[in-house]
Amino acid sequence: MTETSDELLFVPLGGLGEIGMNLALYGFGRKGATKWLMVDCGVGFAGPELAGIDLVVPDTSFIEKMPQDLVGLVVTHAHEDHIGAILELWPRLGCKVYASRFAATLLEAKRAAEPNAPTVPVTIVAQGERVALAPFDVELVAVAHSIPESSALAIRTPLGTVIHSGDWKIDPEPGIGKPTDAKRLAEIGAEGVLAVVSDSTNILREGFSPSEGEVGRTLLRLMAEARGLVVVTTFASNVARMRAVATAAAAAGRVVVTVGRSMERVALVARECGYLDGIEEFRSAEALAHLDRDKMVVLATGSQGESRAAIARLSEGEHPLLTLARGDLVIFSSRTIPGNERDVGRIINNFIRGGVSVVTDRTALVHASGHPRRGEVAEYYAWTKPKIVVPAHGEELHLAEHAAFAKGLGIEHVLKARNGMVVKLAPGQPGSVAEVQSGRFCKDGTALLPVTDEALRVRKRLADSGIVTIALAVTSKGELAGVPDVMTAGMPARTRAGAAMDAVVDEALFQTFDGLPRSRRRDADVVSTAVEKAVRNAVASAWGKRPTVHVLVVEV
Repeated sequence: MTETSDELLFVPLGGLGEIGMNLALYGFGRKGATKWLMVDCGVGFAGPELAGIDLVVPDTSFIEKMPQDLVGLVVTHAHEDHIGAILELWPRLGCKVYASRFAATLLEAKRAAEPNAPTVPVTIVAQGERVALAPFDVELVAVAHSIPESSALAIRTPLGTVIHSGDWKIDPEPGIGKPTDAKRLAEIGAEGVLAVVSDSTNILREGFSPSEGEVGRTLLRLMAEARGLVVVTTFASNVARMRAVATAAAAAGRVVVTVGRSMERVALVARECGYLDGIEEFRSAEALAHLDRDKMVVLATGSQGESRAAIARLSEGEHPLLTLARGDLVIFSSRTIPGNERDVGRIINNFIRGGVSVVTDRTALVHASGHPRRGEVAEYYAWTKPKIVVPAHGEELHLAEHAAFAKGLGIEHVLKARNGMVVKLAPGQPGSVAEVQSGRFCKDGTALLPVTDEALRVRKRLADSGIVTIALAVTSKGELAGVPDVMTAGMPARTRAGAAMDAVVDEALFQTFDGLPRSRRRDADVVSTAVEKAVRNAVASAWGKRPTVHVLVVEV
């Protein structure tokens, strides 16, 4: 192979080694003249180590440097971990965007709800259609998932076809939309598939994922048996589940009330796209005061334990429009994402403590995952017959188990990729050949900050050990003018020995100032540095933690 030979590359910038923040690049061409196709552009959820941050987005610096070579962004489906970063990052990319009608409509609804969000021009592409984005030819193949109009992508190039699986499962009763098109995937497999980049989310589980149809039948039974108020919490984007809840509610003589902005937004988009045809209009939260408790089902956000969501506020008795009572029923029609167990558990315990009955996926079939288990993955590879498999969409454990599973099925090449890795798929021996910049930015209010930003480090320190703010005025003679203003936050009022914390601060402040020579007291920098160090050390000695200390010295 010479330097002028074309290469087919895969470069993930998010979604490998983590759940969420999915963004993949496919490159084709000679070195220095590569054209790039982007697949998905999603958000991830921040952990407790990022104080004050809810969402993170991929670092797209690598592709931002060559926008003229980015031929387009194709969206596999409308989940936030696949489209949630588009409004944030599109101004940096400026490329054409291709998505299903449902994804495009939901993206526009999000834009309308966010002040100053950019207008992103989206070309609507239906399942089964093909898009020519030279040198790529992209076919959207229908797959079943927990949101309408999900697709796998068959990406054809002169060096072979790559199937980007997206999120999918095998479900003969998906509730809404088309089942996974096994026939078409097998036809593409017969044409010849070079590689499959494949969902790993449920690879730790044997067999096949349950069907949405089974979940619907469970909800019918639970609604028929319920006597008090019924609350169902699920992923707002799961329109099939939304429809199943509405169908079960109607059979039990109940109306559906939506509580939570994201639930209301998705319901409006689903109705606009025809997925709630034949279903009675949902009532808004204001209707709660006018309906009998045994005649309604509340469809609420917050299934992952989000502290500001409706279900958390209900569990704490803090919702302004509704209070649950003994004998009511709450159904968690969802599966807890790893990392959210404590928050979800706290909400469930609050309900049980108040005499509210709780049903989860541990006690009844009230949730079906939208991702494939091992039996489904094995069938997928039997249809597509890839020479190469790249496990994606999963944490380290998922990727490792998927790699071992694929090898056990006899796949010729199984590549372990990670974010930022440049994987050559063709020609020749496939494998990692380089690395590019990758990582994440934090969505902090309306700003995007790198995770290394000083503001985030300071915020973490403040969360860990509080802050002391001191303002003092010094005369030209080196004497205090008035009483220093001292404020503390995030610190205990008293030490373990019972001493007042403000007294500890005051003593360190005055002793340090009095101990400075009069000539040095007139130097604001000297005073500020000395007092800051003394107060931090005094609090650390009394409390065991070192707070952030800010000292402002004014010369009068």
